[in-house]
Amino acid sequence: MSERLDTGTWVLVADGEKALFLENIGDGQDPHLVVRREEEQDNPSDAAQSANRPGRFNDGPSTHRSAVQDTDWQQLAKDRFADDLADRLYKMAHKGRFKRLVIVAAPKVLGEMRSHLHKEVAGSIIGEVPKTLTNHPLDEIEAVVKDALHNAG
Repeated sequence: MSERLDTGTWVLVADGEKALFLENIGDGQDPHLVVRREEEQDNPSDAAQSANRPGRFNDGPSTHRSAVQDTDWQQLAKDRFADDLADRLYKMAHKGRFKRLVIVAAPKVLGEMRSHLHKEVAGSIIGEVPKTLTNHPLDEIEAVVKDALHNAG
């Protein structure tokens, strides 16, 4: 049985830096998503966040030194943003803001969020779409989500 994007269903569209919280005010046949909340994280390039050059450490009594891989600050920030979104969804669910939820997110973000979702939020998810659509117009997002839910059944 396929799910529908019924009236009142919320759609979270996210990547590692931006999130749109949308609500369907149309019906399942003709969805109309409106923005209820938008969040954006300032995530400078990795070069701007990291040290000038990778660290080095001594391999022991010899004079040989090895490079230490620099931390991927940008990826850490994206993971933290996904965790924050999971927390935000929990607070929204707890306040009764939505009963049904579709998550549209970049595959890595979706995976990171999934591992931090509270059972109250996980139980309300009617569909997941592993795509990056944060910079797409709302009518395209509506079509992609409607199609994904229709084909999931």
